[in-house]
Amino acid sequence: MKKTLPYFLFLSFLFPAVAKAQFETFRDSVVQLYGIVMTADSLKGLESVSVVVKGQNRGTITNEKGVFSIVVLKGDVIEFSSIGYKNKSIVIPKNLEGNQQSVIQLMVNDTIYLAATIIKARPTRAQFERDFVNASVPDDQITVARKNNDVATRRLLIATLPSDGREASNQYLRQAGKKAYYAGQTPPMNIFNPFAWAEFIKAWKRGDFKKKK
Repeated sequence: MKKTLPYFLFLSFLFPAVAKAQFETFRDSVVQLYGIVMTADSLKGLESVSVVVKGQNRGTITNEKGVFSIVVLKGDVIEFSSIGYKNKSIVIPKNLEGNQQSVIQLMVNDTIYLAATIIKARPTRAQFERDFVNASVPDDQITVARKNNDVATRRLLIATLPSDGREASNQYLRQAGKKAYYAGQTPPMNIFNPFAWAEFIKAWKRGDFKKKK
């Protein structure tokens, strides 16, 4: 016991010193990165630009004036991306003095050249009228919603789609509750239940027991 006492005293002084040194090192590596993202041609603040730390699920976006602020570490690679502009990357210097870094990032337009499209008229008016009448017009949102809420469609989805977590857990709880309710006795048989027979007849008329292709 006397031999181990100095050892524990040494550890009690060593651990706080090591923890404090690690905390000081981590605090020194944290950097507050802030700045503005602008277009390279007009120097206009660019809104909703993604500012992401590469390789990590951390980031932010610029506000309506192109200003952003994010906490990063020294040595991190910061990527700037926006639709219609080329991606840009910067590296936070590992030997940066202090814990703040400002940046003005310019974004260059990303020009995409599409293949040429040639529009030609129909040879005759009769051909145009035939193609116009037989053209397939896509359904609007109201028509699509009505089709999705059709009785046959809903029955098919109920029969084919698997239960989600909420439905599966509710079904399990109902089965467990029914089992606990009839614990120690014989559960009733629905063959003598007129309500069960009524539901069976309705399901039979609906065709729920028919083989599905």
